[in-house]
Amino acid sequence: MLPSSEELSAKVEMLMGSGVKNLNILIGPSDGFDETFLKRLHMTTWSFGPLTLPHELAAVLASEQIYRALSIINRHPYHLGHN
Repeated sequence: MLPSSEELSAKVEMLMGSGVKNLNILIGPSDGFDETFLKRLHMTTWSFGPLTLPHELAAVLASEQIYRALSIINRHPYHLGHN
């Protein structure tokens, strides 16, 4: 499940503080990634729920969530406390 905006911003802020220089967002197939693949990546997973979305739309949703997380971290008014 997709974390709340505040939870995601805390995770992004923690990654930024730990020296991570790149954030890669992988959009998986309609039935999700294979468990062995996920274990190899040591990654956090999100889900937009049981919906199957076109990759282009999923990319827009993920981008907006990252933008929202960064706006929370930087106390920008974009977020306004909404989830």
